[in-house]
This record gives sequence, structure tokens and C-alpha cells, in this order.
Amino acid sequence: MVTATGKAALTIIPPTHALTGRVIPPGSKSITNRALLLAALAAGTSRLTGALKSDDTRHMANALRQMGVTVDEPDATSFIVTSSGKLTAPAGSLFLGNAGTATRFLTAAVATVDGTVVVDGDEHMRKRPIGPLVTALTALGVDLEAPTGCPPVTVRGQGALAGGRAEIDAGLSSQYVSAILMAAACSTGPIDIALTGSDIGARGYIDLTVAAMRAFGADVEQKDAATWRVLPTGYRAADYVIEPDASAATYLWAAEVLTGGHIDLGVPSDAFTQPDACAQAVIAQFPNMPSVIDGSQMQDAVPTLAVLAAFNNHPVRFVGISNLRVKECDRTRALSTELAKIRPGLAWEEGDDLIVAADPSLAGQTLPTDIHTYADHRIAMCFALAGLKIGGITILDPGCVAKTYPGYWDALRSLGVELVARD
Repeated sequence: MVTATGKAALTIIPPTHALTGRVIPPGSKSITNRALLLAALAAGTSRLTGALKSDDTRHMANALRQMGVTVDEPDATSFIVTSSGKLTAPAGSLFLGNAGTATRFLTAAVATVDGTVVVDGDEHMRKRPIGPLVTALTALGVDLEAPTGCPPVTVRGQGALAGGRAEIDAGLSSQYVSAILMAAACSTGPIDIALTGSDIGARGYIDLTVAAMRAFGADVEQKDAATWRVLPTGYRAADYVIEPDASAATYLWAAEVLTGGHIDLGVPSDAFTQPDACAQAVIAQFPNMPSVIDGSQMQDAVPTLAVLAAFNNHPVRFVGISNLRVKECDRTRALSTELAKIRPGLAWEEGDDLIVAADPSLAGQTLPTDIHTYADHRIAMCFALAGLKIGGITILDPGCVAKTYPGYWDALRSLGVELVARD
């Protein structure tokens, strides 16, 4: 069966051995896209090492090239970015696929362009909300519009952001805050960014943003738990090392506990600075993970934990995950639907919560199930974990992992997992 990405469906053959070996996760998608943008806003040449090369970072790099930035790729994990420190108006729209980080970050950054820029994406990205970011940028005097509340966004830049204050609802995504923070250093005066409520999706990603900004010379002060001030310093070129992707690491940590193996990731779990690294402490409790797991601050790890919960010793309720409904797909619905296909009643939704009933007896059974991925890389990767314990699990669109982890299937093969392409 040839799937949407042109790749044959893959059936996972449950291994009869513990998975052991060394697998180095790719570079962090979140940090790579931040570093690419900051390097593009800095005058001079920056060298980014340990970077992720995937669909999402390719979209960011190509968009920067469209705006006059030189982005070279000397090897598989490096970018060399040379810029005047200013983005110029592109000849056409910026097409960013379903890359949420690139779309949101660039929507704010292109306000520094002298000219009109259209930020757009694919059919999936055109369903992902961007209204709170548009509202906050409008308050800073940016002339932009997104008629549907989702991309495409038309931004009529004036060459720089004006100083002032932006209040933003970050309940749906912390990326809105990160987008304005990074653009704010390229302003004519100080900018205060303030949250309008206490809810914020994955606050730890804002810490990543601030750390990256400071590495490129920005002056950022956190005034209180809900307010940041950015001074109009601009950025300076820097050499920057990107750590491995914690979200990708969750699949390997889960594969390790599911099979009783040991997988060396080349970096200890406590060395990660990304929010999803918090999932390792939960995974380490398997098969007695907590009965209630708050996924609000490790959202991209929830699919991994949900599939792992299917083999837990007791049911698990996932709370704080309303944001999962506006990711690459409605992940809560995708997880409940596909888990219930493996065994009816294995998972269901209650409001925005996801409940996984848990059934350790699933391990060792053969339950032929075609897993639809909804063009979502994380759904493909997490359900491959079910195939480590259950026979007959087939991933219908395995190529979608290229969004953030192109080498995922090769990583499983390197650990001795047999994957069979299905016609």
C-alpha cells in the first residue's frame, strides 16, 4: 500500500529481545527553528551545529532564503547562516507546510520587513489557530490580517516593530509569546509582552526562546511570572550548539521500558533543557505510571505516554491537554480512535481529557490494526511503540515522520526491530 507521502505502509514485527544499543536523537526541532530565525536577524555569519534537518526546519530555512538570507548546509547537522541582519520582502508567499513553529515565528518576524509578506501553509496548517498572535501584533501597530483566524496571514511590514506593550492569550500555544519575544529585539523601542491569563501551553518553551535570544545578544528581562521586557538591541551573529530533541527521545525511552532494554542516547536525561524531557520521569515509573498525568507542560510527549499507558498496570487519565486538539491534527481524537481500534474500549475522551483503560495482557497478542496517522508525525511514531508488543500493527503513512525525525524507522531497525513494507 502506497501512502500519502509515497511510502509503503510499515508493519512492525514485535522483537523477541530487549532493545539495546546506541541511538542519538536528532537535534531539537524547537531549538533549531529558533536558532535559524535569530541567526537570520543577526548581522554576520552564525554557525549552528547539532541541528535538525527535517521538513519543519527545511521550511524555515527556505523561507529565510526567500528573504535574502544565505543559509548553507555544510553537513547533515549544521547550518551556516549569513545575513545583513534585515529580512527583505520575498518575491512570493512563504509556504511553510504544516510547520507551526516556523509559521508563528515568521508571522511576527516579517513585521520587520519593509513590504508585504504572506505567510501560508498546507491544508493542515490552514486549520491551526493564529488569531491570538495576530491580535497581539495588531496592538503593537503591525498592519496584518488573517481572515479565517488561521493562515494565510498577510503582513504589511514597516521595517521594524514599534515599541510598546503586547498583551497575548497564550492558552492555545506558547509559540505566540515566543514569536513576539524574538521579533521584539528588532524594534524601535522597548517592548513589554504580557500574558492575559494564567494559562499557557508549555511555558518551558518560552525559557528556551529567552535562552536562545540571549545567546544571540538580546537583552530580555522577565519582570514577573506573566511579563517580559525586550530591549531594542537587535542580534549579533553567534556560534550555537543545538541539543538533541527531547520529544524524539521519548520514543526511545518508551521503547526501552517496553522491552526491558537499554538504549544509550548519548546524553543523560537530566541534560535536556526542553519541557518534554519531564516525560522521562513518568516513563521510568512504567508499568505503574500515575493514574492521572498532567500533560500541559509536556504536550508533545503525551502521544508517547498514551500508547505506553495501554500496557500500564492501571488506567491513566490525561489532563491539561486541550491544546492537543489544535496540533498537526486533533491528537486527543486521533489517540482515542486508534487505541480503540487496537482493542475496543481501550481509550476514550471525556471533555478534553483522554482516558486509557490499560491492558497489560495486550502484550504478546496479535491484533491486526491499520493505524491512520492523520499526517501527524507523532501519531506515526508513538503507535510504532504499540507494535513492539502487539503483532499486526501497521503504520499507514510512515513517511510523515520526516516532519521532525526522518531517521526514526532507521533508528528502530538499528535496534533490531523488523519492519515489513506492505504493498
